[in-house]
Amino acid sequence: MTMLGHETPWQQWREALAGERMHHAWMLAGKRGLGKMRFAMAAARELVAEDGLPQPDSHHPDIIVLNRLPKDDKEDKKRADGKPYETKRNIAVSQIRAMQQRLNTRPTLGSRRAIIIDPSDDLEKGASNALLKSLEEPPIGTYFLLVTHRPARLLPTIRSRCRIVRFPTINDDDMARLLSAQAPDTEPATQHAAIVAANGSPGAALDFVERDLGPLFKLMQDIIAQGDPDFMLRGRLADAIGARPNRERIQATLDLARSVVSGAVDQASRANYPAIVDAHAELVKLTGQAPTFNFDAGLLVAEIGTLLASAAPNRERANV
Repeated sequence: MTMLGHETPWQQWREALAGERMHHAWMLAGKRGLGKMRFAMAAARELVAEDGLPQPDSHHPDIIVLNRLPKDDKEDKKRADGKPYETKRNIAVSQIRAMQQRLNTRPTLGSRRAIIIDPSDDLEKGASNALLKSLEEPPIGTYFLLVTHRPARLLPTIRSRCRIVRFPTINDDDMARLLSAQAPDTEPATQHAAIVAANGSPGAALDFVERDLGPLFKLMQDIIAQGDPDFMLRGRLADAIGARPNRERIQATLDLARSVVSGAVDQASRANYPAIVDAHAELVKLTGQAPTFNFDAGLLVAEIGTLLASAAPNRERANV
């Protein structure tokens, strides 16, 4: 079954697959939570399948997936046990080098091999430079699928070698039907908040419900609407996020804050546009930096609250 918003990407992929010369590198671009990785896996299976060759149902030897590894041995054991685990901040150059070693051999089952990098936004600098060499001189039968939430973070030389497939956001009516089907016990008010906060991303909407982000969303809306001159709302925001939030919760909080700031534009006066734009730009910067630096969680949460307060109407933005 095709996921919402995947009709055009599938059309582009299958037309290329049926053509005489399949492009060797593809960038799957769009917001987080649009199902790009699921598309990549399904597309890779179509790519490597050949008539008369049985294909494994689970792990495929000709589909190589590179993503962030577990942070340490303790987290690696959690992964082996099927438990949630924390990852490293980046995809390392050593992972690209290991993949390149495999490219010196022929595919195992057929004539094609797929390399999926998810997310390619998180390649460290050395890894990006190493990958570029493979994109410049790809081995015959090797195809790259780069999943990216923020294409601008990739090297221009990598982007220029990829065919870009863009994944659209989903309209509110389709999002409501999706939530009703996959999270049927969600209260109407929470469902509405999830749709508004997710801004067209089904994965973000489901994450909103699963992580119970409604209280965070309401506090953020209050801060950006009325400011926080006595710091009370920011204190409640910190309590709602928790004293030791993991990386995934921090990421969800940053994404939610960006959505709240973006949504404030419609109600903003012309005079307040610059403050909203500046706050959004700083949140984008924080979102990009958070996976790569060891932030003090308390300070990061305080900064998120301060940026939200800075986007409040001028007359109410005190002590930011």
